[in-house]
Order: sequence, then C-alpha cells, then structure tokens
Amino acid sequence: MSDYLPPLRDMDFLFNEVFDIPAIWSRIPALAEQVDADTAKAILEQAGKLIAQVVAPLNRSGDEQGCRWEEGRVSTPDGFAEAYRRYAEDGWVGVAGAVEYGGMGMPKVMGAQVEEMLNAANLSFGLYPMLTAGACLSLLNHASEALKAQYLPAMYEGRWSGSMCLTEPHAGTDLGLIRTRAEPQVDGSYRISGTKIFITGGEQDLTENIIHLVLAKLPDAPQGAKGISLFLVPKVLVEADGSLAEANALSCGSIEHKMGIKASATCVMNFDGAVGYLVGDLNKGLNAMFTMMNYERLGVGIQGLALGERSYQNATEYARERLQSRSATGPAAADQPADPIIVHPDVRRMLLTMKALNEGGRAFSTYVALQLDLAKYSQDPAERSRAEAQVALLTPVAKAFLTDMGLETTVHGQQVFGGHGYIREWGQEQLIRDCRITQIYEGTNGIQAMDLVGRKLVADGGRTYALLSAQIKAFAESLDPSRGEFSVPLLGAVANLDELTAWVLDRAQGNAQEIGAAAVEYLHVFGYTLYAYMWAQMADVALGQEQQSGFYVSKLGTARFYFERLLPRIQSLSATVKAGSASLFLLDADQL
Repeated sequence: MSDYLPPLRDMDFLFNEVFDIPAIWSRIPALAEQVDADTAKAILEQAGKLIAQVVAPLNRSGDEQGCRWEEGRVSTPDGFAEAYRRYAEDGWVGVAGAVEYGGMGMPKVMGAQVEEMLNAANLSFGLYPMLTAGACLSLLNHASEALKAQYLPAMYEGRWSGSMCLTEPHAGTDLGLIRTRAEPQVDGSYRISGTKIFITGGEQDLTENIIHLVLAKLPDAPQGAKGISLFLVPKVLVEADGSLAEANALSCGSIEHKMGIKASATCVMNFDGAVGYLVGDLNKGLNAMFTMMNYERLGVGIQGLALGERSYQNATEYARERLQSRSATGPAAADQPADPIIVHPDVRRMLLTMKALNEGGRAFSTYVALQLDLAKYSQDPAERSRAEAQVALLTPVAKAFLTDMGLETTVHGQQVFGGHGYIREWGQEQLIRDCRITQIYEGTNGIQAMDLVGRKLVADGGRTYALLSAQIKAFAESLDPSRGEFSVPLLGAVANLDELTAWVLDRAQGNAQEIGAAAVEYLHVFGYTLYAYMWAQMADVALGQEQQSGFYVSKLGTARFYFERLLPRIQSLSATVKAGSASLFLLDADQL
C-alpha cells in the first residue's frame, strides 16, 4: 500500500476558491474569533502531517492483528495506544469541541476535513475519537451544567473517550423495542441494567475512562420510542473533584469478529445496575441521541469518501508503475517491455470514476458541513433556518450516497490492481472490507433513503426540496454562456429530479409501498444531481485558470468526465423509480 498523502490542495481549493469559507467566517463573530484562512491552512497541514506519519502506518498492521478480548478487557493492536496518546496530546480529539470546556473550537467544516484525513489513513483508529466527539456533542447540547463541567474537559482532552450504546440483540433500528432499564435512586442517579451490542469503543486500552451514553427506559415509561431516556454511564465512577473512583457495574462481554475495521473494538456491553445520570429530559432520549447521530451520519459518509480517496491514491500509483500490454495507439513507453496500465481506456475509466466521485464527494461533504455551521452560528435567522432545512434534507443523502460511492470506488481500486488487489499485502481488499460497514451502521442506507423520501420529502410536500432546486437552478442560470457545457446538463439533471420528485409525491399519496420501492434509486438520482451541482461550481472556478497550474487542468478534465460519463446514470435510475412497486410484490414470501 502506498503512503497516504492528505489531499490538502483540494481542500484549500474548496475552502478558498469554490465556497469562500473564510469570508463566511469573517461575518459570523463566533467563528471570526476562532479561525481564518491562514489558521485553517496551518491546522489542516499539521493534522495531515501527524495523521500521515503516525496513524496511517498502523492501518495494515492493525487489520492483521485486530483487537483482542480477554476476561472483559480489550487490547487494541500494537502502536494504537501510543498513536492515540499523541493524537490526543496535540488536541485533535477536541478539534471541534467547545472552547469553554477545553476544545479547540473549530467549525464543523474544519472538523470534516480532519475526519476525512484520519479515516483515510486508518478507519479503525478514527472511530475512537469520532465516537468521543459525538458523545461530547450530545452532552454539550443536552446535559446539565454539572455533567458538562465534570466530563467534557477530560473527553476533549482525550484522556476519556465516549461511546454510543443504542442497539440491543433484539432491537436494531426499531429502538422502541429496547429493554435496558433505568431505576431511579434517591440521590438523583439511576441504576442501569441491560445488554447492548455493536458498541464501538465500548472497551479499549486507549483511555483511562470511557463515558457511555446509554438509551434506557424507566419502569413506568410510555411504550415504544416515546419512553426512551438517555443516560451518562461512566466505566469508572468519577469523584466531585474529577478524580477516578471505583469501577462501575458494567463489563464488556465479548467483541465481535468482523469482516472489516478489525482494529476497532465492537463490543457487547453488559450493564448490571451501573450508576448513570440523566442527560436531557426524561423520555426525550432520542432527541438527545439524534443530536449526536445527525453529525455522525455525515461523519460516516465522510468515512466512505475517505476510503475511496485512499483506494484512488493506491490505484493511481500502481497504474503508473505496472507494465502490461501496449497502448491501442502504439507503444507509449518504447524503452520498456510493455506500457504502464494507465494508458489503457478501461483503467482510465476506473481511475477517472474514482477521482470524480471522490472530488465531488469532498465538495459535497464540505458543503453539508458548512450548512451545519451556518445552522449553528449564523446571526441571520433566515440564513440559519435555510441551513437547518438543508441539513435535514441532505444528511441522509450524505450518509448513504457518500458510502455507496465509497464502496464503488474501493472496488474500482481493487480492480485496477487485478489479481494483486485480491491479495492482502497490497491493502486494497482491506479498504473494501472496511468500507462495507459504512453502508450499514448509523442506519443502513436503505433506511437513510426511506428517511429522505418519507420524512424529508413526502412529509413536507417537497417544500424544502423545492428551495434547494431553486438554488441550484439560480446558480446554473447565473453562469456565463461559455460555461454551457456544465450549466446545461446541470439544469437538465435538476429538471429530471423535479419531475421525479413530483412523481414520487403523487404516487405516495395512493400507495404507501411506493416510498420504499422508490427510495434507494431516488436517493441516488438526488446524489448524482448534487454532485453535478458541486462539479459545476468547481468547473466555474477552474475555467480560465488552466495556464496557472496542472491542478486546474485536472479539475476541468475530471468535471467533463463526470458530466459525460457519470451524470447520465440518472436516466436509468429514474426509469427504475418510475417502474413502481408492483413487481416487488408479485411473489409471496415463501416464493422468494
């Protein structure tokens, strides 16, 4: 596997040329005080250097060794504890954390770039600080001041980590079925009892304490999801002065033996009357947990993007060096016995598909992260409201489309290697195995699609979508006629999505099955159209700058490839949506 190279130039292009993010920061006091263009560049360079030099080299060895469980204790692979300590000491666990509790205070759009680099270097490693950051976010927004003051500083510092305990053996997506119980105590605490599965970082040897956020129900709670509360349950109890006391009544029963992310401890956690503290209001636990999950869904999408980027870097290096056959137009390397495989059209197709999906995905994830920042920090109520609506609409697309495209990209990378891509020591097959989970956790991609169509589209009659559609059309129509090669197909793609949206809204009124039948393909049409919007913006910036550097030549060539070879996928996907749900139910269950 080649060395990982953080895509800092592309990030700089998005920040300073495409979205002009520093200008947005400058007009928002809460952000202007924390970050500007120079600060952002320096922070990303420092993060990239540490990640490439310290974290990336542990990726393959971590996969080969995996985590080990023995008598309730989990050991991470060799080198992980030292690398995590270095990562935490440099402040990266709290990069987007609240300054008043010791965080660095960077906006989400900055945190998103650090997440991409970390996950591209080593997804298993990246999951530990990711879960901690998400737990901190829920505590920051919903916990009492006393809990925040007691737990957040050590978590941002990286001395303590966080986990999210939702799933139970019998209850996956349907959290209303959970059985974990919370018994109130006279001192205001609760005793938590139950079993949770698939808990990332539920036990590990990286930090001195683990702060579990646990969904549970009180004995008299309402039935279903309306009766769920959220509790903070530390692995080790904490004294009033912040020092550690005795171990809490919880344990790791085992770790899962997984297809990928083997260096990330995925735990079965048993809570046996463990001391816990209420976070937020009783019976409002899902509200508090979804604060974390909405950020995590973008984070998981970024994981798919990150693995696609690592796959592309490996594949391009291999394609430039691997000699095989001659170019169809004659020898390209006459002094060699064969030409590098990068001369062959099919290899070019795969590499350009990877490049177009990665760079389009990076622009999209950056755009969604920017909307999260505007929704949180903007002083303009109208801007804040628009951003909140866009975040709600785009989050399921970000999670599902980025990870679906991430898997496609990792598979293309393996294919470029040919037989060597199937061999472990080259590293490509690990990227596929690691990427596969991103389509499953934080809500499977089918559920994300159902969320998009059912809750974000049908539920509001398409009003939020219409605002986004109008925004994209306004941009395309504002472009100079010389940009027609990008604006015309973008307008066509939006018109197609408008028509498809109207079709889905209409059919859903008469048949509830149509939402589920259309959801996945509809989300993909949505995703390809959004990428076209991103690529049109990038191409608009790059046009006319081709003489300055090869970067802009590369950007324009990739944009043209996207519009000519990838955007047309929306036609077949749209036809599939319009085929309706009838053929899904022609067979009885016992005939499947």
